[in-house]
Amino acid sequence: MLTDPPLGLAIALFLGASLVIGVAGTKLTHIVDDLADRTGLGEAIAGAVLLGMATSLSGLVLSVSAALADHPTLAMSNALGGIAVQTLFLTVADLTHRRANLEHAAASIGNLMQGGLLLCLLALVLVGRFAPEWTLWQVHPITPLLVIAYLFGLRLTDRTQDRPMWRPAQTRETTPDVPDPRAQSGSARRLWLSFAGLALVLGASGWLLEGAASTIAEDTGLGQSVVGVLMTAVVTSLPELVTSVAAVRRGALTLAVAGIIGGNAFDTLFVAASDLAYRGGSIYHAMPDGVALWVALSLLMTAILLVGMIHRERLGPGRIGFESLAIAGCYL
Repeated sequence: MLTDPPLGLAIALFLGASLVIGVAGTKLTHIVDDLADRTGLGEAIAGAVLLGMATSLSGLVLSVSAALADHPTLAMSNALGGIAVQTLFLTVADLTHRRANLEHAAASIGNLMQGGLLLCLLALVLVGRFAPEWTLWQVHPITPLLVIAYLFGLRLTDRTQDRPMWRPAQTRETTPDVPDPRAQSGSARRLWLSFAGLALVLGASGWLLEGAASTIAEDTGLGQSVVGVLMTAVVTSLPELVTSVAAVRRGALTLAVAGIIGGNAFDTLFVAASDLAYRGGSIYHAMPDGVALWVALSLLMTAILLVGMIHRERLGPGRIGFESLAIAGCYL
């Protein structure tokens, strides 16, 4: 980690890492879409696991680095502020799909399952904050529960897609997840190597961002909470924005929604990783009230998104769904 750089250098690093994250995130969309077809995973699982995990790496590295440097507020505000802003990015992706409401066209049982999993994980984070401050080797009991719940939720999602007990009604606007023959004929090895390379770039960018963000927070007097929620959380969430918009333009609508929801579910593991890295006790209890409010807001925004995906409004105000307007209103 680049510790305590001068403010001018910190701002330059911040902007440079932001640009790298945006460019790498854009390239990831095409690779993950092809991997979804090449491996048979499908867009919902590939978006939730591969795209969601890779685009979240910069944020994960930043939060863990901040926790190791004894900056728990920055670690938590970056991890949890990003979930709210990434949910907001679905509104931007919805605006780019003019034919119909994105959540209507990308109807998927996998996305519904991921949304339910995200609600459970966010609720666990709040339980950790208000539960007694018990730790074992400086780790709170909620931390292993978060990891177990995430892995169990992924398994349920995979099994539900294989043997669904519920299916969305198909309409003229619905875009089914159909494999692209060109992707199936490509080299899987090349795709995996490209995926790994871009993921490493995103992780390294997050590492550089932590030192820059800490300096900006201290030298400007903004504070770690403000810098974490309104700066690093937005920057490390840029891959979700560019990949969702790119996926919509590519016609991979299920992937666009899955990348956001799956990325949000993976982002809750930032908290677990930060708790392991933080040596000052339970990181849940180092969370200020302002960050806890962002968790509650993320719960509300995700619940609205789930209602919108179940209701499946074809066209709402401005040719986007009511849920997109409500999510934007909540964030603002």
